[in-house]
Amino acid sequence: MNYGGHFDPENKQKHIKELEEEITNPNFWNDKKHSEQVISILNSEKKVLEDVKNLLNETNDYLEMAKSIEPNDEESLKWLENESKTLSQRVDELETLILLNDDYDKNDAVLEIHSGAGGTEACDWANMLYRMYTRYAEKKKYKLEVIDQQPGLEAGIKSITVIVKGLYAYGYLKNEKGIHRLVRISPFDSGARRHTSFASVSVTPVIDDKVKIDINEKDLKIDVFHSSGAGGQSVNTTDSAVRITHLPTGIVVTCQNERSQVQNKAKAMQILKSKLYEIELENKRNELKELKGEQRDINFGSQIRSYIMHPYSLVKDHRTNCEETNVTKVMDGDLDKFINANLRRNAG
Repeated sequence: MNYGGHFDPENKQKHIKELEEEITNPNFWNDKKHSEQVISILNSEKKVLEDVKNLLNETNDYLEMAKSIEPNDEESLKWLENESKTLSQRVDELETLILLNDDYDKNDAVLEIHSGAGGTEACDWANMLYRMYTRYAEKKKYKLEVIDQQPGLEAGIKSITVIVKGLYAYGYLKNEKGIHRLVRISPFDSGARRHTSFASVSVTPVIDDKVKIDINEKDLKIDVFHSSGAGGQSVNTTDSAVRITHLPTGIVVTCQNERSQVQNKAKAMQILKSKLYEIELENKRNELKELKGEQRDINFGSQIRSYIMHPYSLVKDHRTNCEETNVTKVMDGDLDKFINANLRRNAG
């Protein structure tokens, strides 16, 4: 059986066996959250293996059919063409999933959106991006948990931090890190002039407690303040919001949506640990690049994608040159085209 591409059936089978052995451990259910994650990963790995086998069998069947179709049988040829397009799309989707093989690709993700300079325009753009990722999460059946949100003075949001919960959330969303640029006729400009706005997107994997990150309490500045929420049953309006600043790195994490100060602090610490671990991983990746003699990306931090609504309609990813003329479709969360292209670029 020849799979080709990025798929390695032997390693996939080996991983499945390791997960099945872990499940048989008498202490497996002691950590319910970890147990559920292992079972979810196991089911996903088995599905990938089964899907590959099915696609290979279907491809062979269609190849056999093609041999028996007469050149003048237009109806059968048209049917085969449509089936091959569907099959090709399924292969692309599966190949993308197989590319998600880094250590934390299967984890939940911390997604942060920050508006750039530009006041109301930038805050509105940040809010539009948040809506886009919300729609994307819905398509993937992911759940969102808002950790912190800072509203704009007139409209939109200055910043928002959410945890995206679901298998491969980080693997997919890590491709969205960077600066996103919007060009449009401003709805806030009485002169109907064209404006350019920027917002940054940061994505970090949520790491579990088994990953040890040493944090010196002396390196932390912890502030407690009044929640900016509107109140009600879901928001505690006492001085329960927590802001943690990691002094050596300057990382700031805020959490205000939990019911108590203790819960907010615990959630903020979890996100801080994830961010510090991401920095550690990035440093290791850069060291490896230097050992290999690779040049670092001089465009790091620059815009990764432009969303142009005027004078024409176009979304262009500057890393892959992938384009989509239907901006509305993209803003409604149809991001697979761009994410898949960047995964393939990085794999190459």
